[in-house]
Amino acid sequence: MFVQSYHRIQQSLQWWSLRQSLKLFMEAEKIREELLQELFTFRRNLELSALDNEELSIEKTQAYVKQIDYLHRSLAKLSDRLFPSYLQDNFPLAIEDLLAQWIVSHPQLEFHLSMPLSWRYESAEHSLIVLNALEELFTITLPDLLTPRAINISLEQRQNLAQLIVTMTYSDLSMLVPYTHWRELDYLCESFKALTAGKLFYRRNNLMVAYYFYW
Repeated sequence: MFVQSYHRIQQSLQWWSLRQSLKLFMEAEKIREELLQELFTFRRNLELSALDNEELSIEKTQAYVKQIDYLHRSLAKLSDRLFPSYLQDNFPLAIEDLLAQWIVSHPQLEFHLSMPLSWRYESAEHSLIVLNALEELFTITLPDLLTPRAINISLEQRQNLAQLIVTMTYSDLSMLVPYTHWRELDYLCESFKALTAGKLFYRRNNLMVAYYFYW
């Protein structure tokens, strides 16, 4: 039994590592394909202007300013995605910021949030694990063709225990998470347990699936 448990945890952590590596790879590709190309274009325009020995017109100056502003905003967003600056000071805000991205990409869903006004102190590294686990849950359970009708998310503290509950309500049984995804959910639960010394489990009741995070 010990060997089986060890291998299960090992597989879960390997799955977690692969998911995080893939996420970083996609962020790196975004930098290379968008931000670095923008920087190259901006530099080339400046070089051409210098070769022509012409003064920059108002129109060109405004165009360059727009490019700089775009790069600034993009890099700021990228930085927040990799490691939100306010993660340690305001964990509920970090969750709301993460959810904002899913709300925009899934406008057909009803999101209901219940967040506390203040939160206990915990390390940013620990909070990041919880935040990444929540994002992985959405990645697994919200494919384009199998989205639920409504999602309720609540965060609260019970004495020394933090509790995050995500409840997804579906319109019919055909929209539930497919069976092939349950193994990924099990890996996520095992990874969360190993990395936080907490618990993550889920329960299904008819057209509703609830996911419980405790740490």
